[in-house]
Amino acid sequence: MKKLDPKNLSAQLRYRAAGNPPGTLPSSAISNCFPGLEFDFRSVWRRIFVGITMHEADNYVLDAEPRFKDLVGHRLLRVDGKPLVVPVMGPQRPGSDPIQLTTSTNPEGVTFMEWSNALAELLQTKAGKKVRCEFTLEKSKYPAAIPKDKNQLRVEELELRPFFAKGEQGPLAVIAEELAEPGELTQGLCSPWQNDYRECACYYWAASRPDYVNVEQGPQGTSVGINWLQKDRGPEAPQQYVLDNREDTRLVSYDDLFRHWQESLHFQVEGHDQDVVTLPEGGPPDARSK
Repeated sequence: MKKLDPKNLSAQLRYRAAGNPPGTLPSSAISNCFPGLEFDFRSVWRRIFVGITMHEADNYVLDAEPRFKDLVGHRLLRVDGKPLVVPVMGPQRPGSDPIQLTTSTNPEGVTFMEWSNALAELLQTKAGKKVRCEFTLEKSKYPAAIPKDKNQLRVEELELRPFFAKGEQGPLAVIAEELAEPGELTQGLCSPWQNDYRECACYYWAASRPDYVNVEQGPQGTSVGINWLQKDRGPEAPQQYVLDNREDTRLVSYDDLFRHWQESLHFQVEGHDQDVVTLPEGGPPDARSK
C-alpha cells in the first residue's frame, strides 16, 4: 500500500484516514460550527486574542489577564478594520419594507457575526501579529452597534493567535494548544447526552437524529408521517405528526430517554421504523439449533 504524506495544510485537512466516517472531516462534522455529538468547535475562539477570553459565540469579553482586566464586560466591535457586528434587517410584518429590528434586549438592533467567518481572512494574513481591536467605550450588557464617533471606542493592540499548531515544515492540521486546553472542546456538551438530544428538537442534530419518519404519500399528494419521538407508532397509529412539545405525553419524555432510551428510540431504514428485536439473555441463539 502506498503511503500518503500530505505536504500542505489543505491536503491534511481533507485527508480521511481509512476507517474514519465522513463526519470526521472538519467540513462535514456535525459540530463544525455548533455543538454536536463529538465536540463543541466554538470553544477554540475563546482565547484567539492573547490576553483576553471571549465568549465562544459572542463578542463579549468574559475574562482577561491583569493588564486587560478592565476590558471584562466590554464588547469587541471591530478587528483590523473589519466589523464583528451588523444590523439586523427585516420586515416587521409580512409584506412590509425591511427595517432595522430592535428589541428590549437588543435596543440597537445588531447581531454578532460568527467567529470563524469573521476572522478567516485575518487568520490567513495576521496570525501571530498584533491587530487593532476596537471595543465599546463602556461595559455593554446588550449587543452594541459600532458608533460613528471614534472617540466612543476603546482601542487596544492585541496579538491574534495562530489557529493551527506549528510543525517543523509549517502549520499542522491540529488546533493550537494555546486555544483549547484538554477537555475544553467537550465540556460544553450536555451530560447526560439524552438531555440535549431531547431538548434541541429537529433542527439542531439533524445529521444524527431523524425527525419526520414513516412517511407516506397522502391522498392529496401531500406527505403524512409521524414525529420520531411519538410513543404511539404502530401500524394502527394515526399518521399524524405531533409537534414537538416537551409537556406532550404523546411524545418521549426526558425520563423515558434516561431510563430506557434503547426501547424508546427506533432504528430507521429508508425512513421507516424497524422492529426492535430483544435478544434472549446470554446473546443470540445458535443458528444450528433451529
